[in-house]
Amino acid sequence: MLVSILIPVYNERTVAERSLRMVLNAALPEGVERELIIVDDCSTDGTHDILKRLAAADSRIKLYRHEKNQGKGASVRDAIGYATGDFCLVQDADLEYDASDYPKLLRPLLDGRADAVFGSRYLPAEQTRVLPFWHSLMNKALTSISNMFCNLALTDMETCYKVFRTDLLKSIPIRSDRFGFEPEITMKAAKRKLRIYEVPISYHGRTYDEGKKIGWRDGLQALKVILHFWIIDDLYVGKYGRGFLNNLTGTPQYVRWLTDTIRPDLGDYILEIGAGIGNLSSRLMARRFHYIATESDALYLHALKNRFLRTPNVEVRRLRPDEAEDYDELPKPLDTVVFVNVLEAAADDEKLLACAARVLSPEGKLILVVPASPTAKGTLDATIGNRRRYSKADLEAKLAGVGFRIQKLHQLNRAGLPIWFAHSRILHSRQISKPFLKIFDKTTWFWRLMDRVLPWPGVTMVCVAERRTG
Repeated sequence: MLVSILIPVYNERTVAERSLRMVLNAALPEGVERELIIVDDCSTDGTHDILKRLAAADSRIKLYRHEKNQGKGASVRDAIGYATGDFCLVQDADLEYDASDYPKLLRPLLDGRADAVFGSRYLPAEQTRVLPFWHSLMNKALTSISNMFCNLALTDMETCYKVFRTDLLKSIPIRSDRFGFEPEITMKAAKRKLRIYEVPISYHGRTYDEGKKIGWRDGLQALKVILHFWIIDDLYVGKYGRGFLNNLTGTPQYVRWLTDTIRPDLGDYILEIGAGIGNLSSRLMARRFHYIATESDALYLHALKNRFLRTPNVEVRRLRPDEAEDYDELPKPLDTVVFVNVLEAAADDEKLLACAARVLSPEGKLILVVPASPTAKGTLDATIGNRRRYSKADLEAKLAGVGFRIQKLHQLNRAGLPIWFAHSRILHSRQISKPFLKIFDKTTWFWRLMDRVLPWPGVTMVCVAERRTG
């Protein structure tokens, strides 16, 4: 096991060497090694020369430097990119935090109970310096506000000591350049439903005369960050940014609309292919005997396992949708197979349908949720990886090829089709703004009513198919 200790540094000439030697010499749990990822945020007081000397003398230190000062958040963001360990631990270069707390910070992660651990300065610890009243009050107030918007019960959101599984941390985009990193990562960890633990730590806080840098302006900025990332669901980076997963995360009323449409046709033994982070699974699995949520991506598999850790009727499995042998390992027979926003991204959608048909009982049903209206295909589809949009005739032909016929077909979100067409075909947009999606979600009740009267197709089709007889 390797822990990457991420150390942002700015103008810490008087304490940097002593602090880093403490980090290098601190005890770690048995079998755990360390690497130090130090990002010098353009120090101007001689700190960088000290860091270069230490890095030259110890191969465990990897040193990087910003050409201009960018802030703690920017330094941590870059350090995350360089990390190669199993876990990432954020450590300031001052002497406020005690590296002897590393074993207790790492223990919940090593035991497999946690995805993230926060070190709290306000839980009972062996030794904690008495802090200035107003500074402590601001920290506790920001933690309380963060808790209200995150729906967490942390005692210390602003703590420096945060430890994450590296694979999860690398998948979270960090936008804040300064001290907004703390509320941002907390909000995103909460929205991602990570398993967060708190442990008490020792704390030896500095006064401003001794070099403390955070101030009241950073407190106001933290409030702004909390509100911003409460509204905006910016939860995945790069290859983990599958558009429909992010959008569904922030549109619970639309998810309810979709699941209300699907639920009446579900059986008791269900296979969901491409379950993502479990937004639909969590609504569909209720009162079913056996619900199998599958994914091929390791990150989403981890999210699913966390989400359904204590849900006995839900089984989480790795399944590659286009690999027939993966289906052979599933329990049979199943009476329902569900594809939600999966078929349209497949290189060979007919192969996926054929694979799913193999595990269905003779009376089983295929439930497909796919993008509708081929004429609306454009830049938005390219952004989220859609290779195609479907008409009713398209689905009929593909289902007939694997021995199915359409039993029911629902056109969903007809009111959204002109908006999708305008963004994707006329404006050539790459995304629909997340505040707009929030507004759409809050007014879903109205768009459900509109679906009854509008004459054109919807943005989405929900298709229920059964085996052809005769």
